Amino acid sequence: MPMPMPMPGRGFLLAGIGVAVMCLAAAAADDPPEHPPDDAPGHEASNPQPNGYRPVITPNGTTLPFRVVDGVKVYHLIAAAVRHEFAPGLTGRLWGFNGQVHGPTIEAVEGDRVRIYVTNHLPEPTSIHWHGLHITNGMDGVSGMTQRAIEPGETFRYEFDLRQHGTFMYHSHHNEQVQMAMGLMGMFVIHPREPGGPPPDRDFVILLSEWKMDPGSERPDPFEMIDFNVLTFNAKVFPATAPLVAKIGDRVRIRIGNLSATDHHPIHMHGGSFRVIETDGGPIPEAGQWPETTVLVPVGSTRTVEFVASNPGDWALHCHMTHHTMNQMGHNLPNLTGLDPSDFDQAVMDLVADRLPRNDPTAEEGTADMGGSPKNTIAMLGGDGPFGYIPMGGMFTVIKVRESIENYEDPGWYEQPEGTVAEAATAEELERDGIDLEAATRPTENGGPHATQAPPSSPDGGHGSPPSPSNPEGVEREVPPQKRGEGHEGHGGR
Repeated sequence: MPMPMPMPGRGFLLAGIGVAVMCLAAAAADDPPEHPPDDAPGHEASNPQPNGYRPVITPNGTTLPFRVVDGVKVYHLIAAAVRHEFAPGLTGRLWGFNGQVHGPTIEAVEGDRVRIYVTNHLPEPTSIHWHGLHITNGMDGVSGMTQRAIEPGETFRYEFDLRQHGTFMYHSHHNEQVQMAMGLMGMFVIHPREPGGPPPDRDFVILLSEWKMDPGSERPDPFEMIDFNVLTFNAKVFPATAPLVAKIGDRVRIRIGNLSATDHHPIHMHGGSFRVIETDGGPIPEAGQWPETTVLVPVGSTRTVEFVASNPGDWALHCHMTHHTMNQMGHNLPNLTGLDPSDFDQAVMDLVADRLPRNDPTAEEGTADMGGSPKNTIAMLGGDGPFGYIPMGGMFTVIKVRESIENYEDPGWYEQPEGTVAEAATAEELERDGIDLEAATRPTENGGPHATQAPPSSPDGGHGSPPSPSNPEGVEREVPPQKRGEGHEGHGGR
């Protein structure tokens, strides 16, 4: 018989107060260093040259060093406060491992015995769960159930054999709502002892996460449940996300983990397709693999995709939830789409002119600068590209495929061969192909012209239609629907 659900009472309120106190403790913690000191534990040794596998690449991140002691691979994770830059102009006071957010990728081989020391420099207890690993129960890291919590100042030892291979994760399992919202997570890659297929030439690791950073603040809100406004690849937002560089012919593997609080993420790749080869439950037999251009990565899971780079260019890789490719999105705004902008901008400036802050060098942290935006706040969209401003942010990066490069450093923007770039059509081309631009201004069947004002296009990504010979004002025009039977020549509408 199911147990009755208790009604919220004094215990419930005390628990909520306890979580709030933990958050206050985080706010009271000493300012963390921007980068870990060179002699910090966990940073003192370089990885030995691995045998039998190609090391993974964590864009904007690192791999955790280890040393071998009596045949055991020994690692050291240090949980502490970290000041982290999501992108230039947006910095967070977070919690991370070994001086970074997210924590460094742990990399090992199936059959290895690993010993992972975890030191707690946080202002509250913690524990670490090895997400997806088949290990002994006492090493699973669930605070209060399989171990006692790691108190501030303590170092715990986790030790277990790696019985499987694949892509996994690690994260706090104590006060998860706060500690994971603050950044305590990382990826765990286990290579097969006996690979079953060709190894990848490029093996990338991406961890997806989401944050609530109110404009002007530096501390993420751990109590947010649905309305996240900073969505990251490896704790970076575009334009700060590092590109994934490959050569023509490279076998490229991308391992994607999702430790977001509530959102699944459909990750879409431009310029080609991939095969989904693995989940955190294990590899998918070749007969069961399927081709995709978008892979859905649910919360608390990993997906691994693979393809051979064959199409040169700069190809977008991004979440296809449209609001997940924006930064610090605005909400509760009136819908101004289609607005006549001719007098709007000046009217707004006249309204707020006396309220805009001036250039005050003594302005305190969190106040607005003379541009009207709070400090520690970035634009909702994008960065500079080879053809202008790229109106994307958040979970967005670029796969850069090149025919011949000497190394895998960022090669810069792709230079398309002449005649292969979309550009403005000429009057001669339009006439040749029977494109009638004046159709947009003709009356519709009910007698009225469909012409609606909209903001003109602008270099900063404004809305509206670009000016053209038949639409010099760049206003939004509604084209009347095509009648049945008026299909394109050769494709009759039947």
